[in-house]
Amino acid sequence: MTTGSKPRIKITYATLSADNEDLHAGFEAAVETARASLGDHYRNFIDGAWRDGDGTFEVRSPIDRELVLGTFARGTSADIDAAVAAARAAQPTWAATPWRDRLAIVRRAAEYISDHLMDNAADMAIEVGKNRIEALGEVEESADLLRYYAQTMEDNDGYDHAMGNLGDTAVHTRSVLRPHGVFAVISPFNFPMALATGPTGAALIAGNTVVLKPSTASPLSAQNLIQAYVEAGVPKGAINLVMGPGETVGQTLQDHPGIDGIVFTGSYEVGMRLFHAFSKTWPRPSIVEMGGKNPAIVSRRADLEEAAEGIMRSAFGFDGQKCSANSRVYVERPVHDELVRLLVEKTEKVTIGDPLVRANWMGPVIDQRAVDRHQAAVAEARRDGTVFTGGEHLADGDLARGFYVEPTVVGGLPNSHRLFRDELFVPFTAVAAVDSMDEAITLANDSVLGLTAGVYSEDPAEVQLFLDRIEAGVLYVNRRAGATTGAWPGIQAFGGWKGSGSTGKAGLSMYYVAQFLREQSRTIVD
Repeated sequence: MTTGSKPRIKITYATLSADNEDLHAGFEAAVETARASLGDHYRNFIDGAWRDGDGTFEVRSPIDRELVLGTFARGTSADIDAAVAAARAAQPTWAATPWRDRLAIVRRAAEYISDHLMDNAADMAIEVGKNRIEALGEVEESADLLRYYAQTMEDNDGYDHAMGNLGDTAVHTRSVLRPHGVFAVISPFNFPMALATGPTGAALIAGNTVVLKPSTASPLSAQNLIQAYVEAGVPKGAINLVMGPGETVGQTLQDHPGIDGIVFTGSYEVGMRLFHAFSKTWPRPSIVEMGGKNPAIVSRRADLEEAAEGIMRSAFGFDGQKCSANSRVYVERPVHDELVRLLVEKTEKVTIGDPLVRANWMGPVIDQRAVDRHQAAVAEARRDGTVFTGGEHLADGDLARGFYVEPTVVGGLPNSHRLFRDELFVPFTAVAAVDSMDEAITLANDSVLGLTAGVYSEDPAEVQLFLDRIEAGVLYVNRRAGATTGAWPGIQAFGGWKGSGSTGKAGLSMYYVAQFLREQSRTIVD
């Protein structure tokens, strides 16, 4: 990509460093622009118009609770009814729009997002506390999601394929994938743009219309996404935004009879409740993307420095607030102590503070509940095992105004301990010594979740054993950039097995758009 005549470095989640001074200057200028908009008012978007709700809710930055991001319209059941009605009214015309024309609109939205990379990333960094590399990477991913999903539709010729016949040339049969109707998308705080862009974009590409409900912690990134769709020419009613709490707005959307399919990204507990409750009269598509308790396995034949670097980056990138975060490590006993030493050494070099400052790699967790989860886990680790490093709630000076904790490495716990089982969503990873690769894989698979997993070994047979036996949807081998994190559209498909996903098909892959469609066989006789 270029900005004017200058080539621009492409930032992804696997970027190890970014020394482009123009990039940093552009981001810092965008932060100042974002600061000037703090406290603004934002409305819902229904049937092509911006609307107020029933009062507002306030969003403050986790970086500094004195920073009021803005006030946001609080949606109601009436707003959901209006949004669904608008989406249903718009859907037949949108579905009848030639698919190549739909792709042209979605691709324009991708370009708009790329053109506003710095502004969107600065908003996101203030909104959820990402460092600049994470924020820039997510905005880049959002644009690439739209481009890649559009390309998969094009590669499949609009999912309209001729079938065979039984010798009668007068008989012509085609398999056509057709939209369901109206999709609800409920997106989380941790990837506030990408995990709204991917499902809304795929639904629109497929000819569905959409009602989006973002997390109340991160509605500004959703506002920026809607603006991209509006500027690209998505027609009124095809994309709608209703903000507000999950227990009211989200539940009303989930229960609404006018919703034909739903995408939810969030916790296992909430996702499973939705999955069981969503279909009533007949099965409706529910693409439920849930959490992970993601293991890294380290062999005695591993490059330990590489393993420690990859574990540290995946355990503590964006404060462990990724469903793909590396929250448990199984290492063969002969190299356990050395791996822990290297991991502690790297963890203690992590710079923590205001993530808008270039030097800081780790910022705050999202809220006080996350701080409390971290501190409860640390207390259990101290009681039942050993805290190798970290564990503190940081509340000195300016950090007292935000939600800052130390990245934490623990060990010496029983393998059955809840810290090896429960997804915490904080910067916390537990290490256990094992006697063999076989034991490590068995322990890694002993989880209801199966999202990502990584292995470090220089032995091809051990790597193959891992690939053959591990129960997870996204696998990484000897990856310095991240043991369990860092998927990118069209590069790594991202979807979970077992309790981490509901469809067996992944996002970021060539199979994603097809999940928003249903197959129809058409046999026509001349």
